[in-house]
Amino acid sequence: MNEPEFILEIFLKPGEMHWGDTDTRIRTILGSCVAICLWHPVLKIGGMCHYLLPSRRVRNPSEPLDGRYGEEAMEMLMKELEKTKTKPKDYQVKVFGGSNMFSEIVKDANINVGEKNILKAGELTKQYGFTIASQDMGGVEHRSILFDLWSGDVWLKKPKKGEV
Repeated sequence: MNEPEFILEIFLKPGEMHWGDTDTRIRTILGSCVAICLWHPVLKIGGMCHYLLPSRRVRNPSEPLDGRYGEEAMEMLMKELEKTKTKPKDYQVKVFGGSNMFSEIVKDANINVGEKNILKAGELTKQYGFTIASQDMGGVEHRSILFDLWSGDVWLKKPKKGEV
């Protein structure tokens, strides 16, 4: 599909989620964080979340959902599906991120936030009935993501070897 004449361009910061339609482009930059992109090829709607951590230890039910956590970011996306009366099986899902950004800094500790985020993305998509169509996960470099909702295309850019 051709690029629309007017484009609403959204830049997601960590912890944010955006849902849109055919005039929307969503972009973000990921390190150890994960972005889950959902796109409905018939309705040309979808969204992206950008979460930092798999889950929070304790959530008071009276608190609003917090997109910094994968479990809650997925709940936010599911609320959008409820509003549009669509089902997870109708969506193309693409998942990105989960780099081990701290491998040089934390060599001795068993801390790999990116790996934990990757595992949570797999659990959540399966739990809610989504099938991942494509993914680019892990590694040690950051990624730039650009998601066009009019076409469902997701563009990925990583630094070339030796680039920062």
